[in-house]
Amino acid sequence: MHAREAATKPRSAAAISNCCVAFAKKQEAGIGLKAVSSEHYTKGFYEKIRSGSRRSAEVILPLVLEFLPVSSVVDVGCGDGSWLDVFRKLGVEEILGIDGEYMDRNLLQIPQDRFRPADLSRPFEVERVFDLAISLEVAEHLPPESASAFVASLCGLAPAVLFSAAIPFQGGNHHLNEQWPDKWAELFGEHGYLAVDFVRKRVWQNEAVEWWYAQNTLLFVRRDLLESNASLKAEFERTSSGQLHVVHPRQYLYLQGLYREAAVRAENLRPPSGLKEASRLFLICLKNAVRKRIYSILGKESRP
Repeated sequence: MHAREAATKPRSAAAISNCCVAFAKKQEAGIGLKAVSSEHYTKGFYEKIRSGSRRSAEVILPLVLEFLPVSSVVDVGCGDGSWLDVFRKLGVEEILGIDGEYMDRNLLQIPQDRFRPADLSRPFEVERVFDLAISLEVAEHLPPESASAFVASLCGLAPAVLFSAAIPFQGGNHHLNEQWPDKWAELFGEHGYLAVDFVRKRVWQNEAVEWWYAQNTLLFVRRDLLESNASLKAEFERTSSGQLHVVHPRQYLYLQGLYREAAVRAENLRPPSGLKEASRLFLICLKNAVRKRIYSILGKESRP
């Protein structure tokens, strides 16, 4: 049966509204929320990444829906909600986006009542379970000491988590904890979630997908769901747990470009070397020192 045809019974709009109300009460109580401004996640930041993010979502999400029945989804670290907006266009109406208090509500690509602020560096929860949670290129922005609790919070939201996070030396805006996928797989494994690597091989050479999504995106699935979904189980059996850490060619070329730029700058700033050049510099320094001393003596003799 096609995964979309096997979707679970949709929950009512009132159900997700009640969830949002409960979340809002926590906000009022100051539980798990933090009102902060951010110099790193500005209007310009989100506008810069929006186009590539949406294009990537339009390629990746239909693949996910082929394998997984989804009628509700929560996006943790949703940014402006571009991925959730693509979910809506694909027929998934029950959505919730969670991100920092600093998020400008006017930038949201989803209804504002489907967004809730939270401090993602601390444990958080929502009073319901979704079919799918997603968190894409978010975990690297959180302190290393938050990693374990962050993964635990994601696992509490859904039996399947679409996840990606920056690898070491990937670079980016305010990255605090870049890790290889193996590390994240270990943390998810503590909660009985297993990595299913079916997205990357299907988008690896697709230029419409930003390389960081093509390089890092894995689906972590709770063991009981994996056993009940033949398609996902087959993909899991084809997943090589020892080869989760890969580097995309576009990432490699990007880093190579940065290296070459740095090498050129270093070459231009490199001090002269060699005996002849050193002698020349010594004579110049000596000349300047003698001139300074003479001017000093002359200046003293001219005083009354």
